[in-house]
Amino acid sequence: MAVLVTGGAGYIGSHTVIQLLNSNEDVIIVDDLSNSSIKVIDRIEELSGKRPKFYEINILEENKFKKIFEENEIESIIHFAGFKAVGESVNKPLAYYTNNLVSTLIILNTMKEYNVKNFVFSSSATVYGDPKSCPILEDFPLSTTNPYGTTKLMIENILRDICKTDKKLNVGILRYFNPVGAHKSGRIGEEPNGIPNNLMPYITKVAIGKLEKLSIFGDDYATHDGTGVRDYIHVEDLAAGHLKTLTKLRNNSGLVTYNLGTGKGYSVLDMVKAFSKACGKEIPYSIVGRRAGDIAMCYADSNKAKKELGWEAKYDLDRMCEDSWRWQSNNPNGYED
Repeated sequence: MAVLVTGGAGYIGSHTVIQLLNSNEDVIIVDDLSNSSIKVIDRIEELSGKRPKFYEINILEENKFKKIFEENEIESIIHFAGFKAVGESVNKPLAYYTNNLVSTLIILNTMKEYNVKNFVFSSSATVYGDPKSCPILEDFPLSTTNPYGTTKLMIENILRDICKTDKKLNVGILRYFNPVGAHKSGRIGEEPNGIPNNLMPYITKVAIGKLEKLSIFGDDYATHDGTGVRDYIHVEDLAAGHLKTLTKLRNNSGLVTYNLGTGKGYSVLDMVKAFSKACGKEIPYSIVGRRAGDIAMCYADSNKAKKELGWEAKYDLDRMCEDSWRWQSNNPNGYED
């Protein structure tokens, strides 16, 4: 019986796949490689000693996707695949609604057809909208400030509804905060297409000279230095949270929801300072206007995951920056190196 990982060649997916393989799980990856590289599969094998079965398929091609279930016995699904950039979602809302919602509905319908009962969903702290206070608990009111977050919240609502009608369905909703870092080997990491939308890959591109300077979107937020504050979590910690959740689901958990974060908030300027320390050079930046859909502050209370899963983040900010820099400095052209 296998674990199907959608978007398994992507940033978070690839790190999770390695941990699954190291835990002796049988893993199948489906990925259309629109925001990843086929070379990731080679590096997963290099780092784990095992090669996962791989299907290059866009999930929206429903008939091709269903063939994976016809050809394999699938016990659980971890769903990473989807568009993920907040700023881009504001400019391309229809693309986000089409891709993220329709692909998930295809997965859920296929699960039902083939009697797959365990599903881990890659959600996001964006479902909390602009929180009235921090740290954020799982029972805080839900709202969104951008189409990306809205797709995550809509999928969460779909999952809550279907769990009411199928008591044998086990669903883990994982609300990520801000994943950063890379595998300690420096062999896999975050490599977005084009100009990065997220802070850390943007900083790393500036540090290696691929981009001239970092643009900081707003310095007039109600934070300690005026720049936005986020909860940055090492991708390896995040991957470990998926394995813990999968174990929980296999014990017939029903529907469970967890924040995955460190519980600490760092501003953009805090991150610039920490990364400058890690790479040994100053990161040039300029202050520009606020970005549509952004909020001032967002960091987690992850005590529920600690209590129910036995999970907590292990890696600190220095380690996150060191691993990010090792990945980028060893692979200045990403997976083309």
